[in-house]
Amino acid sequence: MKTNGARFLEQLGIPFELRTYEVDPGDLSALAVAKKVGMPPEQVFKTLLTSGGPGAYVFAVIPGDAELDLKKLARAAGLRKAEMAPLKDVQPLTGYIRGGVTVFGAKKAYPVFVDETALLFDRISVSAGARGAQLILRPEDYLRAAEAQTADLTKATGRAAAGEGQA
Repeated sequence: MKTNGARFLEQLGIPFELRTYEVDPGDLSALAVAKKVGMPPEQVFKTLLTSGGPGAYVFAVIPGDAELDLKKLARAAGLRKAEMAPLKDVQPLTGYIRGGVTVFGAKKAYPVFVDETALLFDRISVSAGARGAQLILRPEDYLRAAEAQTADLTKATGRAAAGEGQA
């Protein structure tokens, strides 16, 4: 399976592993994906599309077992406020469906903010741009390829048990 995410990284000469898994349309959570790709949930990052107002979109990339803190994201992105983009808008804005959103090859290059915990690992997993496919790569390579900034983006009050958001 070749995905837009894999093609994007190949063009940049960035090494990665493409890991595929069986998709359960009833459970697209990052926790389920982590189990299927054999990685801890804190190393499997979900990509969420957020809005800071009309026409202002930002990707937030956070650990699969965490919950996005919208106030922290707004502060990091220099926005007055941030909220989750409506699910109905995700595909028209990114070209990807829920469970397969990646920053690589999205319709528009929105700013990308990655939770700083990504740097704690030798490798992280992110969506390859299709349900059932994950890219495993070094966090430094992901940050470079995504032209991303790191910030503290997650809620401090524990981890989310459910994989909320668009992953």
